[in-house]
Amino acid sequence: MNVLDDDTLLFFSGHPNALGPYQALETWLYEAFPHVEKRVMKTQISFYNRHLFACVSFTRVKRKAELPEGWLTLTLGFPTPLDSPRVAVRTEAYPGRWTHHFVLSSIEELDEEMTSWIRASYDFADSKRRPAR
Repeated sequence: MNVLDDDTLLFFSGHPNALGPYQALETWLYEAFPHVEKRVMKTQISFYNRHLFACVSFTRVKRKAELPEGWLTLTLGFPTPLDSPRVAVRTEAYPGRWTHHFVLSSIEELDEEMTSWIRASYDFADSKRRPAR
């Protein structure tokens, strides 16, 4: 696994049990997409290709009693709604852009299905074109 930077460690200082799943996710992202850019902010860690394609946060997308220990929220965007029981919340942020929130609490949840969704979100973000001026 990769060594986490100080900003990332500070982000997880109040949620140490979520660090394992996050570190597995970050390692996978850098292996799958070598040119990914990470930005650590106060409320989320965002990942970009040319555009934002994934972020993690501690946004509560389920009732507190339904959240497992060591959870974090992974947010991905797609052009159409994804129908899966793994989706905690999905919203159509604007036409043709669906935002999906997933709760991750273990390294095992970063399985083939989840990584295929991350790839799809990466491709969707990469396909966006800037409007002509």
